[in-house]
Amino acid sequence: MTGADIAAGLAAALALEHLGYAFAGAFLGTLVGVLPGLGPVATVALLLPTTFLLPPAGSLIMLAGIYYGAQYGSSTTAILLNVPGEASGAITAVSGHKLAREGRAVEALAVATLASAVAGILSALVLAIATPALAQASLAVGSADVAAMMLLACVLAVVLSAAPLARGFAMLGLGGLLGLVGTPGPDGLPRFTFGLRALFDGIGFVPLVVGLFGLSEALALAARGSGGGAVARIARWWPGAAAIRGWAAPALRGSLVGAAIGLVPGATTLVSAFAAWSLEKRVSRHKPETRRDIAGVAAPEAANNASAQTGFVAMFGLGIPSNAVTAVLVGAMMIHGLPPGPALMDREPTLFWTFVGSMLIANLMLVVLNLPLVGLWARLVTVPPLWLVPGIVLVSGVGVLASGGLAFDVVLLAVFGGFGYALRRTGFPLLPLLVGFVLAPIFEDHLRRALAHARGDLAALASEPIAAVLGATAALVLVLVLVRRARGIPGR
Repeated sequence: MTGADIAAGLAAALALEHLGYAFAGAFLGTLVGVLPGLGPVATVALLLPTTFLLPPAGSLIMLAGIYYGAQYGSSTTAILLNVPGEASGAITAVSGHKLAREGRAVEALAVATLASAVAGILSALVLAIATPALAQASLAVGSADVAAMMLLACVLAVVLSAAPLARGFAMLGLGGLLGLVGTPGPDGLPRFTFGLRALFDGIGFVPLVVGLFGLSEALALAARGSGGGAVARIARWWPGAAAIRGWAAPALRGSLVGAAIGLVPGATTLVSAFAAWSLEKRVSRHKPETRRDIAGVAAPEAANNASAQTGFVAMFGLGIPSNAVTAVLVGAMMIHGLPPGPALMDREPTLFWTFVGSMLIANLMLVVLNLPLVGLWARLVTVPPLWLVPGIVLVSGVGVLASGGLAFDVVLLAVFGGFGYALRRTGFPLLPLLVGFVLAPIFEDHLRRALAHARGDLAALASEPIAAVLGATAALVLVLVLVRRARGIPGR
């Protein structure tokens, strides 16, 4: 990677075509993410098929823009309706909805937007600095090291999820089995196909992710029925600097906390938001009530955005998805023939820097979109949830059919939609399943290579220093969590 690659990539980010993709993604993400009950994961999953006809760079830029926009938009429902678009929004809602009830909804929305922008800009800088170094270091990593790294990522995805360990590992294993459907086994024949020719090429990524996160969300909304809270009247779009004085420092602290946690594969935005909120409670202890509420919006909102966006570091640097959305993006990269991880940095360095530049631009676009359109978003969140269900089902079915052209994919969509809804109702986490689905084939491939290199000697794998450290870390994390839970100590 040279200075010419960096300059070419950043210049490409300013091209009219890529600016259009960034704007379209940011707008669509905000528009869909602001609707009650839909979060960033469901939004990206629903809109994933719209990017398949785009060039690889345009597809990544638009999907990432959808992600940023949905992350911004989900805070709107948390503040105005006390209905978080995702789990981390519950932290923002504590202070944000209180401000909305007091007639200060505009202040809360403005602080959430500005804090998210600070987090996005800081995350882009972290991505630009950390990823090339991480990718360069990973080139010296062997197959055994990569397999151990993915094992650690799987353990972290389960440990940091909000579900019991047994359920998390069950979903991880199930996702791994689904990911291995159709892949050739040691005998060169497709596995787990039950004689169905439609499964010889494996389970499609699009019907699985759209069903688990999109269609299941529609079923949950239908089961929840109509209803919603009262929305404060929005009479202006900018509250004035004096009304939100004191937001910048909490936003910066939250961004730093979220960026650090987001670098850990498997960490959730909920962990980041809660950590930033807990820190801010201590820092803001002696501030007036309103200032504490402003900080209570700025810190967790900045943290969850920073955590979400620094997850791209592991995706580009190591090829490991750090959350559900980056798992979707890894799948999208594979569909476009782009290798996630260090190979992409080696083959397409310009594309990476185009992505970094577009990340900065999209976050700035979101400020322009969100501040003046506060009144519009406030009206959109009054849409009854039941009205959303037909649209989600239609978008899901048409998108999946258009992406593969197979009627069987629509059947899979319905199966995974019902299965995802059942998992939600019974408290089983979806993220470990998706991580297992994405990483299982890659893990198996690298483990086979390592075993072939070691001539089948498992002890030789343990002698690899990096693999040994990563494997020991995974085991230590698991043991510590088991000990804490056995003693009744909260794990998060």
